Amino acid sequence: MRVHGQSETDGMTYSYMQTILKIDNLSKVYASGFQALKSVNLDIHKGEIFALLGPNGAGKTTLISIVCGIANASTGSVMVDGYDIRRNYRAARSLIGLVPQELTTDAFASVWATVSFSRGLFNKPPDPDHIEKVLKSLSLWDKRRNKVITLSGGMKRRLLIAKALAHEPRILFLDEPTAGVDVDLRRDMWKLVRGLRESGVTVILTTHYINEAEEMADRIGVMRAGELILVKDKVELMQDLGKKRLSLLLQDPLRQIPKELSMYPLELSPDGSELTYTYDTQAERMSIVGFINRLGDMGIEVRDLRTTQSSLEDIFVNLVKE
Repeated sequence: MRVHGQSETDGMTYSYMQTILKIDNLSKVYASGFQALKSVNLDIHKGEIFALLGPNGAGKTTLISIVCGIANASTGSVMVDGYDIRRNYRAARSLIGLVPQELTTDAFASVWATVSFSRGLFNKPPDPDHIEKVLKSLSLWDKRRNKVITLSGGMKRRLLIAKALAHEPRILFLDEPTAGVDVDLRRDMWKLVRGLRESGVTVILTTHYINEAEEMADRIGVMRAGELILVKDKVELMQDLGKKRLSLLLQDPLRQIPKELSMYPLELSPDGSELTYTYDTQAERMSIVGFINRLGDMGIEVRDLRTTQSSLEDIFVNLVKE
């Protein structure tokens, strides 16, 4: 058993004591010669929420497909709680739940039948109590007799999750779980995902909503052109790669940045009334104090100031730039 560090999320502390998903040297080359994955290595910790980010074509879907046994890797291995996804496919796959972007089920079946059928696909014995629990947790209990075709878009999204949870997986993959849903439903989904994590389910999600990863994830992985270029605790990522901007509203506009301030990373607004100083979040506070004191010594008066910090989206955009 491996002992890992701790992460602070939503005021609670989570200890990741075990690697539940291990990806080693995973590569995928298609017959056309296109290399979709390039030596990906990744350990997913039991009980965490891991967000996998990357632009279209980065390799996220290929990686998930291989982990879920839908596609075969060219090289490398995937271990799911000790089971090899190729040699022990049934045992490994039974531990994984997959929520795809698109609804793939019988539109004229009932909600109850759809979820029960998904459980049976994994050779699990009938368990009405578990199905009831899943449907109630997803606010689908009142719709259990309804046909799938009658459900709203948000309810269909919940049904996808219910299907994935029917066989009691330990790992849940969510592929763009809130794509195309309204803000209120998105918040409900976030609450649901946190509840799953608290019940012991490891959650791995892909998303184009960077604020979604910033809101929910314990760790962030970023893919670009088939490579996993970064894996980091979310809080550490924001601290290490984030930038802060100190905006100073000047009493009297400047025509240009004085030469005496050329050593500082400054920008002057077109009208000369605002001076912006951009610095690393790890920069020493004394350097900021020294800068402001320098302005005072030069007779540049500041009537107001404000600070802003780069978001995860800013960091992501910089990481994936070619």
